[in-house]
Amino acid sequence: MTPLAIETQLAQAGCRRDPHTGALSVPIYQTSAFAHEALGHSTGFDYSRTSNPTRLALEETLAAVEGGHRGFAFASGLAAIDAVLRLLPAGSRVVATADLYGGTFRLFEQTARAYGIEALYVDTSDTEATRRALREPGVRALFVESLTNPLLKVADLPALLEAAREGGATTIVDNTFLTPCLLRPLDLDADLIVYSATKYLAGHNDVVAGAVITRTPAWSERLAFQQNAVGAVLGPQDAWLVLRGLKTLPLRLRQQGENARRLAEWLAQHPRVKRVHYPGLPGHPGHATLARQAAGFGAMIAFEVADAGRVPAILKGVRVFLFAESLGGVESLITLPREQTHADLPADTLDRLGIGPGLLRLSIGIEDVNDLIRDLENVL
Repeated sequence: MTPLAIETQLAQAGCRRDPHTGALSVPIYQTSAFAHEALGHSTGFDYSRTSNPTRLALEETLAAVEGGHRGFAFASGLAAIDAVLRLLPAGSRVVATADLYGGTFRLFEQTARAYGIEALYVDTSDTEATRRALREPGVRALFVESLTNPLLKVADLPALLEAAREGGATTIVDNTFLTPCLLRPLDLDADLIVYSATKYLAGHNDVVAGAVITRTPAWSERLAFQQNAVGAVLGPQDAWLVLRGLKTLPLRLRQQGENARRLAEWLAQHPRVKRVHYPGLPGHPGHATLARQAAGFGAMIAFEVADAGRVPAILKGVRVFLFAESLGGVESLITLPREQTHADLPADTLDRLGIGPGLLRLSIGIEDVNDLIRDLENVL
């Protein structure tokens, strides 16, 4: 049978899971435990920390659309990343994207370091610099964001993953900004994909969730043990919400991407905007690289205003954009990374990376793009 398109797989995510009633939507199995008929006889479910039918429907959907061996749903994106880092031996060094999400930086520096994991931060859009870092003593893994948060830099993933494999390093790709609709890192031989499923996968700013998808049975076995042993699992109600969101992911992302393109082009011409970071613009340094390896440019924009002193008035004055820290939902959001999502990074690091007081990050939703443009025009 010809493999189903991702749109078809997602539209029918969770269907045909209840043969007793024929329910189109997978039921929410709001239970902690499952009864057994007799000693040694199990339904396949024993305790919801280990597995739950609603969560399993989500996990199997994620594995299918990514072309992976297994999917694992966690209580948050950071819980998912933490589970992956704990698979590395103590004393491991991880080459990591320099301008990654501030919560991931905090996890590396204040939690993972305590159990012997050290991050080596590098500009992963610089292939040669990343290759050099991968040759450092003790490097056991590469952690790269497919689009960096918040500067939207683009890594040449095929080149970096090949370099990591040559050195025997585990490859971990945070694909939150692109999703499997635009990029499937396992097709490039990544070992593990991580997501904040809170964002585009769920898509409605109503649930916190994380996910990991594995490439091989060996990784699946290790991660299944870690997930069960630590127990930072996604509850059935939240798993159902992510499943519901996945059904419209291709449609949402298509509209969000088109809105982002038009808004980025408008911002690039605005006299009070100093710089626009959006890989869909032909002048973006990573435009050609992302066009080669992905099916689109995503719906995140960062831009720098010429006068950083205007930022408080901009954040207070927007009426369509919502001043909030998350991203990926149907509502458009505006954020000041230096004071919010990346506040845990030292000031000198923020300055060096270019995350300044005038840098604003936009998560573009599905609203009418003309309303979004007028909203920014009014405050700029």
